[in-house]
Amino acid sequence: MANRPDERMTEPKMDPTALYLEEVFTDRKVGTIRRMTPVDGQGNTDSTRPVSYVGETQVMTSMGALPISFEIDAKDLAEAATKFGPDAKEAIERTVRDLQEMRRQAASSIVVPQGGMGGMGGLGGGGLPGGGKIQMP
Repeated sequence: MANRPDERMTEPKMDPTALYLEEVFTDRKVGTIRRMTPVDGQGNTDSTRPVSYVGETQVMTSMGALPISFEIDAKDLAEAATKFGPDAKEAIERTVRDLQEMRRQAASSIVVPQGGMGGMGGLGGGGLPGGGKIQMP
């Protein structure tokens, strides 16, 4: 079945009034700080918008490295570097809580065989209908 024009994915567009120059700083041990400097469409600094800082680190899990990204409320790079540790710790704790909640929700969801529960113990056929396929909610 062909897609109708209104069902097609819209074309991704970049907003020339919301551009940032991204600079990356690292200590090569714990993580990185990205300084996001607002710029106009010509690449000149836009002093009407604030510079922002984003910290990035990763935590090793049994499934491999888990990237953690978080905003750092700072007025300059030195303050962002000072706040990196406490902000990273808070972001990691928040991520762990979110993962535990997702795990709890997944464990408490009910799995129902395709076709419902009919046919169990009834006359003729026995077993579950639907070929034993499990459907996730």
